[in-house]
Amino acid sequence: MNETKNIEYKSEMTANFLKTVSAFSNYGSGRIIFGVMDDGTICGIENISEFCLNLEKKINDSISPMPEFTIKPDKRNKTVELFVKKGMHQPYLYKGKAYKRSDTATIEIDNVELRRLVLEGSNINYEQLECNDTDLKFTILEDRMKKVLGITKLNDDVIRTLGLINDEKKYTNVASLFADKNKFYGIDIARFGDSISEILDRDTITNVSVLRQYDRAIDCYKRYYTYEKINGIERVEKTLVPETAFRETVANALIHRRWDIDSHIRIEMYKDRIEVRSPGGLPNNITKEEYLRGGISNLRNPIQGSIFFRLHLIEMFGTGIRRIQDSYADSKVKPEFVVGDNSVVVILPIIEDRYIVSLDEKQIVEMLEMGILLSSSEISEETGFSKAKTIRLLNSLLEKKYIEVYGTGRGTKYGLSQ
Repeated sequence: MNETKNIEYKSEMTANFLKTVSAFSNYGSGRIIFGVMDDGTICGIENISEFCLNLEKKINDSISPMPEFTIKPDKRNKTVELFVKKGMHQPYLYKGKAYKRSDTATIEIDNVELRRLVLEGSNINYEQLECNDTDLKFTILEDRMKKVLGITKLNDDVIRTLGLINDEKKYTNVASLFADKNKFYGIDIARFGDSISEILDRDTITNVSVLRQYDRAIDCYKRYYTYEKINGIERVEKTLVPETAFRETVANALIHRRWDIDSHIRIEMYKDRIEVRSPGGLPNNITKEEYLRGGISNLRNPIQGSIFFRLHLIEMFGTGIRRIQDSYADSKVKPEFVVGDNSVVVILPIIEDRYIVSLDEKQIVEMLEMGILLSSSEISEETGFSKAKTIRLLNSLLEKKYIEVYGTGRGTKYGLSQ
């Protein structure tokens, strides 16, 4: 067995193991196995009984507050397993410093991360902290609650029920997040062409309510990834990326992101996919496997999540990943989830079509999908578009490299790119 984020091997007892004890106590239970080389080869320990006594003494004398751990000697293999349980009184310090695991390494955390641990040890979320703003307006939130919940006014009782003020009747960070204007970073949306150097559209939504951020992201999605298809006399709305998947992904990004990071959620829109990158990684006590299985309702920002739930922006806590996966159930392509220490990236591939076009452009593409070459006059006559409009649409499709020109002069015709 190789070393992992939650398993470390030590051939002998050195002071460095105490950093790993700090890391496991702060961020997630783990095991340190003594008498084993880094490659997993057993080298054994002499005098296991004395070793265990010294191991316990070093932990008790060096880590503050006292961590919860168990020592399990294996006299047959001459190894000792130290199991360290994630504690409830963070930060657990070694020589005044706190540590965390990064893959198979143990590293010291910075001051920002230390403040987060202090809050977690006090059972306080960042969103519960008092904000510096005293004059917040909630027009967007009030309008949404009137529409969805039927309230007549966002009065003090409702604000208190939502958790936007603390016991001292001061606004909290979550209140600022839902205020019409705030000082938080938001969402940066970029739509790319054939490469990342070709930016076709850009929208940075910052210093505004998270509800406005959510709505603007959905508007941008609808602009580029939905279209209407004519079936006989009916116009049927089609989507290139499942709308449920995109809505859940954006909602999850907003609810689970770290708001104490000066960084935007990034939504990158490509011809074949959408990528949504949320800053902050997973909550400390959720593993990548648990996240991908879904059903885990441990929100990093529970008050924000509760308001999103009340407003019907999410279904049930912890079901977002499953809903994203379910929306691709009948598709050959599947969403991807890239989980790192500092970010979570959700990749939503296009399932309906390989073209991102306007409704008018879509009509031309559908004609050419029949596999025949058509002149601009034939396209104009079939669609009912004017000659000038037809030429303009064809030039747009040529720029996107969706179609090609065949022939010259009066014999010029158009067909789909191969």
